[in-house]
Amino acid sequence: MVPDIGRGSRTHGLLVYLYGPGKREEHTDAHLVGSWDGFAPDPGRDTSADPDPKVTLARLTAALDLRVKQAGDRAPAKHVWHCSVRTAPGDRRLSDEEWNAVAQRIVHATGIAPGGDPDGCRWIAVRHAEDHIHIVATLVRGDLRNPRLNYDFNKAQATCRRIEKEMGLRRLNAGDGTAAKNPTSAEKFKAERTGRPETARETLREAVRQALAGADDEKEFFTRLHEAGLRVKMRHAPSGDALGYNVALPGDRNRHGEPVWYPGSKLAPDLSLPKIRLRLADGTAERTTPSTADGRPDWSQPARERRSATGIVERAAVLLDSDDDEAAPQLVGVGELLDAVAQTSPAATRAALGAAARAFERATRSHVRAEHADTRAIRTAARGIIQAGSALGRGEDGGTTAMLLSTLVLVALAAARWHSARGHAQQAHASRQAAEHLRAAYRQAATTPIRVLNDQGRALPEAQRRTYEATLRTVLPEQGVRVDGMPTKTDALVATLAHVEQAGHDPEALLRQAIDMRELGTAENVNDVLVWRLRRVAQLPAHPDEANRPQARTSEPKASANRTSNRTAPTTADRPTADPRNRSPRR
Repeated sequence: MVPDIGRGSRTHGLLVYLYGPGKREEHTDAHLVGSWDGFAPDPGRDTSADPDPKVTLARLTAALDLRVKQAGDRAPAKHVWHCSVRTAPGDRRLSDEEWNAVAQRIVHATGIAPGGDPDGCRWIAVRHAEDHIHIVATLVRGDLRNPRLNYDFNKAQATCRRIEKEMGLRRLNAGDGTAAKNPTSAEKFKAERTGRPETARETLREAVRQALAGADDEKEFFTRLHEAGLRVKMRHAPSGDALGYNVALPGDRNRHGEPVWYPGSKLAPDLSLPKIRLRLADGTAERTTPSTADGRPDWSQPARERRSATGIVERAAVLLDSDDDEAAPQLVGVGELLDAVAQTSPAATRAALGAAARAFERATRSHVRAEHADTRAIRTAARGIIQAGSALGRGEDGGTTAMLLSTLVLVALAAARWHSARGHAQQAHASRQAAEHLRAAYRQAATTPIRVLNDQGRALPEAQRRTYEATLRTVLPEQGVRVDGMPTKTDALVATLAHVEQAGHDPEALLRQAIDMRELGTAENVNDVLVWRLRRVAQLPAHPDEANRPQARTSEPKASANRTSNRTAPTTADRPTADPRNRSPRR
């Protein structure tokens, strides 16, 4: 059951809409289900006094506005309180009597008309559809004072959660007051009327988030807003210091022809200027472009940045798995990274990644505060991805995108567990939604590189394949990876082990290292996760072509102790610190 509260100044105009046909003829059988005294005139069904519903509607307006007129200048400018209450899809149909009880409980809880108070505000509840009602009240009490409506939305939400339980309705996730404001009905109708796919509020929120992703300072943030085509208006103190900012979409105007401005704090609680300044306080770390003199492949900049971000995200996942409140800032950093990846991703994955970033936005905010908030590493990764520009959907760019997305799926699931442990139902649900969108994007990005690896794995000599399969059986028995009778194909993982050995590493030792990075229990495909971990730690190409095809052995491999690498060996900087609590058990 979802309440949505707004305020206005035209009682008659709102009633005309509620009793009218609606925007698309969706209003049917509009009638009262409740009122302040139970005897309010009903334009929908009351024909005893006057057969003309317009006359009855005028009488209802006059009755609701009586105290407003009596109060005169003391009445608030926006004296109309409007709350729509809607049941969730799949809920049973409530009777008029049940809806009346719902309305009475909400006006009592919010302070509109407390039970037993003869001076409570006048209100009505109109029903014109099966799944919702509209509560309309005028904000002047019988003693001509204004009602106290502090936290009316939170109180209505809490009441709806209790009603859901008592009436056997679908129980929605309880909020904690940190969610972004939903678009109003007027904003939704305007978007539909003007042909926009979403409201201006939602478009601006996403644009501001993307401008903030990896920004080094306040100046760069506002420069990005202007470059995105937004109108920006600053609010200054008498001293000249900036206090806040407003943004508007070009061409979005009100009925007076003025731009429709949105303060950052009204887009989302963490997008106010003071909150943004706190986030930017640590800045970002200096980045150095890796040279190729040490033997590393000369990957494109988008590929390098995605590969680097993968290792940083792995460390964020380890912190979230530790179930420590100090991990809270990492969620903000992951949100910025998702915004960065979404706006620089190839067309094939852009929609799914945009949906993942929008869903995870809710998971970045809670009341948990860390004493030592350090997000510089992950914000630097986001900055690097933005500066590298759009990635291609093929070759090494596509492979490293799949590598990063594989890790981001596990991070989103770790965030869901972290929030669930603290009772953050909405944030946990948002994290799981983000994980599903990331999985969809991953499947698209990984199709080609995994197919190439599968082909290379199947092309290996039989004896060499059996050696690697035996390694998998030794190291991964508890993960359910089977190579004979296979519910899970291991060709790509076998090819990667061959690449690892060809690069001079011990396949079994590096495989154990990849497993020890963090848990694998939440992985949808353990093989794929290990493929990307191995390829990142061993600095192998994420998208091997024919030039990178693993070679057949010409002799038996030397013992692991005597094996040397012709490449830079993986160091602790290439992998997150393993948390003993999250280490996969070995047999």
